[in-house]
Parts: sequence; structure tokens; C-alpha cells
Amino acid sequence: FQHSQLQHLIRHIFFEAETLTLTTMKISAAIIALTVASANAFAPAAPSSLSRTTLFGAGNTDPVDPTMNGIDDNLGYDAFDPTAGDSPAVARNNNGGVWVKQRARPRRNRKSAGVRAMVRENIVTPANFIYPLFIHEEDHNTDIVSMPGCQRHCAESMMNEVGEALELGVKAFVLFPKVADELKTNLACEAYNPEGIVHRSIRMIKEKYPEAIVCTDVALDPYSDQGHDGVVENGVILNDITINQLCKQAVSQARAGCDIVAPSDMQDGRVKAIRDALDSEGFTNVSILSYTAKYASAYYGPFRDALDSHPGFGDKKTYQQDPANGREALIEAALDAQEGADMLMVKPGMPYLDIIRRLKDASPLPIAAYHVSGEYAMLKAAVEKGWLDEKDVVLETLTCFKRAGADIILTYYAKQAAQWMKEDG
Repeated sequence: FQHSQLQHLIRHIFFEAETLTLTTMKISAAIIALTVASANAFAPAAPSSLSRTTLFGAGNTDPVDPTMNGIDDNLGYDAFDPTAGDSPAVARNNNGGVWVKQRARPRRNRKSAGVRAMVRENIVTPANFIYPLFIHEEDHNTDIVSMPGCQRHCAESMMNEVGEALELGVKAFVLFPKVADELKTNLACEAYNPEGIVHRSIRMIKEKYPEAIVCTDVALDPYSDQGHDGVVENGVILNDITINQLCKQAVSQARAGCDIVAPSDMQDGRVKAIRDALDSEGFTNVSILSYTAKYASAYYGPFRDALDSHPGFGDKKTYQQDPANGREALIEAALDAQEGADMLMVKPGMPYLDIIRRLKDASPLPIAAYHVSGEYAMLKAAVEKGWLDEKDVVLETLTCFKRAGADIILTYYAKQAAQWMKEDG
């Protein structure tokens, strides 16, 4: 009896095993079939006609039938025909071709490089640029990490840079000094030292390149142990005391031979005082490029790295403009023009194109835009990541300044942009 039961149990186990194996095989087959069917369902259909290849093929140069007749016959679904019906969206011309009844077609003025050049509204040339140069007393150049491609120049390198830029058509330069800490004081007396780095550099440039236009920054921050644009007392920038020092600085720079002084300090009344100081010393031909609308911006960081001139305390919001204000720039522009400014500047540039336009519309004076260090650094960072084409984006940016109303553009790209323009003819 026990032997019989054992045989029955063995037969039952084998039967169940065969059934389970068969079921598993059926399930596996079903899964495979479903996978294949899904893949076929979502796979792109093969081109059904030459006309579809003609319309959608990448890099295709085959002619397109202007009648567009029959191009949708083999799609496998019904496509809308814009030329059909009682109110067709697209008509047909005398030759049977599809035709949008549009007389004014702005694209006609964009149809070729020659036509685009002929009707171009704004053209940037190297003559529009002022090239900022950082200088220091060392006998070698130092890279500015936060401004890739820019350096603090030694005297020899500065002269080479000026000569090369002049060859490319850049005629104007502005000098920014990195001053040794031991020369910095609250009164910034080094700013008007006739043997200071800026004054010696002016003389060097004008002696070798008399045709160069040399601009100078009139402000105390590179020479201040407080890192501010003016004289400080109890945490306050003293407006009139600062202007007294700025007048000394401007006259000393004019004596060294500069062509343009550019007060960037944003003290009230400084343009009139500087104009009177220059005129009283016989420098009636020295121009004033006023930083009219200089905003308390976060875009100046790399510039302050270059000069080691970060504020020693607080910020500059009590004298530079509030980025939220636009009409205020018109007040500053009217005052600067009345006080004797020859040119008006907006700083920063790209984020303030609206201010450039406002000043252009309100003033007959030439308008300058400063393409500042933070804007430059952002472009460089994107280029290094491979996200932007440097040449294209820089030339577009400079054109945007011109379109907004800038006659003059201060840019660290001046020399490179001039080279690109030369290569493009």
C-alpha cells in the first residue's frame, strides 16, 4: 500500500511540473509578442514617397514644387489643405503656385548679405570703442582670474596693447591703475601725484602714439584705503571734500597730456567744478566724459578684483544710482549737461539699455555705454562652457548698444572685436 501511494505521488509531481513549464513558456511567448508589437507600433514609418523626403529631409536641396499638388497623397492620413474651401487661407497665383496675398514683405530687405548691409540701421566700428586697460607697477603681466583674457599690464605690455589696438582701428583708451596698498590713504593724495602710474602712462602713450585718445578715470577708489570713490568720515562719503580732491586729480591728468577725463565718482556738482578747474588752468580742450548714470550694480565685482578696490565697508548706494530708478538718470543727465559735460555715460550697459535709450532721446550729447566687467565675465563663462559662440554673441552685444543709442562703447572686447571686424572685411 505504501509503495502504491508513493508511485501516485511521483506521477502527480511530474504532471504539475509539466503544467508549470508549459504555462511559463506561454507567458514568455506572450511577453515577447507584446514587446515586438509595441516596438513596431511606435517605430517611425519609412518614407512613403519622394515628396516627403523632399520636404523634410535634412540638408535637402531638391526643388520644391510651388503648386504643392499631391504632396500629401501618401501620408496615410487626411491633411488640411490651406488652398481648399470657400475661404482658403492660402491662394494660388497665375502660375498655380501657392500664394499668400501679402504686398509688404519685410523679408525682401533680408534676402541677401548685400541687401542686409545696404539697409542696416546701426553699424559698429572700432572707432566707436574705448578700450579699458588695467595697469600696475610690476615688470610682468598678471592674469585677472575673474576676467579671463584680461590682465594687469606692465608698462611694456600696455604700450604693445595700445599699438596693436591702434593698428586695428581702436583709437581711444581708458586707464585703470592697481595702486600699491602703502600708497592708499583716505584723502587719496596719490591720485594727483604727477609721477604716479597713471600720469607716467599717459606721457608714455602720448609720446609714442600722439594720435591715441587717452581717457582717465577721475575717482578716488583706486587710491583710497577705504575702497570708496570719495573721502570718508564716520562712514559717510563727504561730497564737497571729495570734489576738491577730484579737481586736483583731473588737472594733474590734463597736465600729463590726457585728452578726456571721466569722473566716475557720482558726487553732486563735480562736473561743474572739474570743468571750471580745467578751464582755469588753460585746459579748455580737455573733454569731460561724465559717468552720468552709474548704478550701484552687482556687475562690478570682477573690475574691483582687477584693481583690488572693493569697498572697505558697506556699499556705494548713497552716491551711485538705485538700479530700480530710470527717471533719475534724466535728472543726472540734465545736470551734467548744464555743468559742462561733453559726453554722458551709462554704466552698466546690457542690463540698462533702456537708460541708454532714455538719455539718447533726452540729450543731444553723445552717449557712452560701459560693457562692464560682470557682463564680460558672464559671456566668457558661457563661452568656456561651450554654450555660446564668442564672436557672434559679442558682436551682437555691441550692436545692441549701438541700436539702443550708444555712440561710444567701453568694452574689454575692443581689440578682439576690432580683429573680428577686420577678418570679416
